[in-house]
Amino acid sequence: MPPAVATSPTPLTAVHLVTLGCARNEVDSEELAARLEDGGFRLVDDPSDADAVMVNTCGFVEAAKKDSVDTLLQAADLKGAGKTQAVVAVGCLAERYGSELAESLPEADAVLGFDDYADVAGRLQHILAGGKHETHVPRDRRTLLPLAPAARRAAARTTAIPGVPSNPVPASPPLPEGVAPASGPRAFRRRLNGSPYAPLKIASGCDRRCAFCAIPAFRGAYVSRPPAEVVSEARWLVEQGVREVMLVSENTSSYGKDLGDIRLLESLLADLGAVDGLERVRVSYLQPAEMRPGLVEVMTSLPHVAPYFDLSFQHAAPGVLRRMRRFGDPDSFLGLVESIRAKEPTAGIRSNVICGFPGETDADVQVLQDFLVAAQLDVVGVFGYSDEDGTEAARLDGQVDEDEVEARRAATADLVDELISQRAEERVGEAVRVLVEEVTPRAGGADVVGRAAHQGPEVDGSVSLALGHAGTVGEFVDAVVTGSDGADLVARPVA
Repeated sequence: MPPAVATSPTPLTAVHLVTLGCARNEVDSEELAARLEDGGFRLVDDPSDADAVMVNTCGFVEAAKKDSVDTLLQAADLKGAGKTQAVVAVGCLAERYGSELAESLPEADAVLGFDDYADVAGRLQHILAGGKHETHVPRDRRTLLPLAPAARRAAARTTAIPGVPSNPVPASPPLPEGVAPASGPRAFRRRLNGSPYAPLKIASGCDRRCAFCAIPAFRGAYVSRPPAEVVSEARWLVEQGVREVMLVSENTSSYGKDLGDIRLLESLLADLGAVDGLERVRVSYLQPAEMRPGLVEVMTSLPHVAPYFDLSFQHAAPGVLRRMRRFGDPDSFLGLVESIRAKEPTAGIRSNVICGFPGETDADVQVLQDFLVAAQLDVVGVFGYSDEDGTEAARLDGQVDEDEVEARRAATADLVDELISQRAEERVGEAVRVLVEEVTPRAGGADVVGRAAHQGPEVDGSVSLALGHAGTVGEFVDAVVTGSDGADLVARPVA
């Protein structure tokens, strides 16, 4: 028998994946990563080491769109300076503008829409081989599914919805290590970091028609994932070292309406308590008009559910809310806040508000600011209104001058900074359970940064504490708050 001929393995084509925008985009990036890896690509952390750079863009507001374009241009600068051969745009900006983005941004070698995700590896192989991708023409994705929510499940099986699997993943060939198991109708997913926290998508799309928001048109109608599928993915995340999940969607309080049970979120939260090793479940993107006593009860009573309420108020003046095609007023919003704190006084409550919406008056601004003073929320994101393509608000009369929009935003933001600091100071002496996310060793122990139950990831502040031991990312530390700086807390560990 002739001797075996030694051969060197061909290195896998390298891809660097950039994620911009919200937690929902993080989940989509992990789906893309799994599909790319399953298709024979190798993921790399350094873009200069990549044959291709894929940017998962955000297309929500003007600042996010600019950031996405700037990131694509920066990636394009790598071409010719190293091994990078192609720059590809995916995500919301790519889906929303499609052929228009491709035409205006020739530096990007391709613009892929959601319909391309299922074969993203094949698309990228074609592009790297010199092929030209035919960019999609944008369409209103709400028209892809039946108008009646209960009729959507069958149609969703043949419609591309990021993070919501259409058909069962095949059992063979085996998926690479670290990719979500190929059992049942699970989306591909590969963790892109070692964080003990992970977003978990429970639905996609939105049926609301807020006048300022373009998201439903490019994300599509609301589709819930079945509870068993969500629980299964939570178990897999725990196997990957996750200790806290945040349930995400465009509108989490609507979960289950297309499955025949508008209160399905309550039972899903209970089911997640049976996942061994999952210490904390957090809920995001709740609509105030859809909150119900039973949901408040579950979120403040189940030990594994963080008493954390991400409530999208957007404004408080009734007239402005009606023009936004939303519902509410200061009294109903304050009643909701009070009902939460009556159940759990230490609950975290955050929101976002928009200043300068068309038709907003000085009196409306005062109503909003008075509400914020009375509500004493933990965190508030303050945004200035700007027109978004294709939205009803862009066509409304009463447009507010840009300088006045910024003045109202700045004044409200200054007020919010003061209120957030006051709210954090009130937590001094409070017992907190901190999920450790960063550890810096030092002589005699470690400096640790983490989050308490009332703090969502990245945007709601953090807790700093000094441990007398080395400290481990992913552990929970019981502590008492001793100080604050803005929304950030300082705490002393307790035995």
